[in-house]
Amino acid sequence: MHKIICVAALAATVFGTTGAGYAMDCVTGGKRQVSRAQYRILIRQCRYADTKTARRECRAKVQRTYTIGAANPNLDCRTYSSVTVCGKLKLSPRQKACVRESVRSGLTFRRSEVECYAFYGKGRN
Repeated sequence: MHKIICVAALAATVFGTTGAGYAMDCVTGGKRQVSRAQYRILIRQCRYADTKTARRECRAKVQRTYTIGAANPNLDCRTYSSVTVCGKLKLSPRQKACVRESVRSGLTFRRSEVECYAFYGKGRN
């Protein structure tokens, strides 16, 4: 099924159909292309995962999901308190509780998510 979708996306790109998305995912084995800087952010943000196992899983997922190529304008990157992260963050239960409390205190969800991810896992295993 993946090959059919890839061929259709590639054909749409070749024949000028707009909205085809990232047809290069097919060429890169299903990995999404990101710039070298985006890839570096994705790998570096894994250091904030709450445990050693979570950090290892985070890096493995980045390596499975992304490849260095063209910048991906659809990658959700944000910076708060001098910490830049991209994509969906996998928060630990402690980090999720921190986000809920921060949002209740008036911080935006996106800011709370980044700050709790980066600063609330300091008692690492």
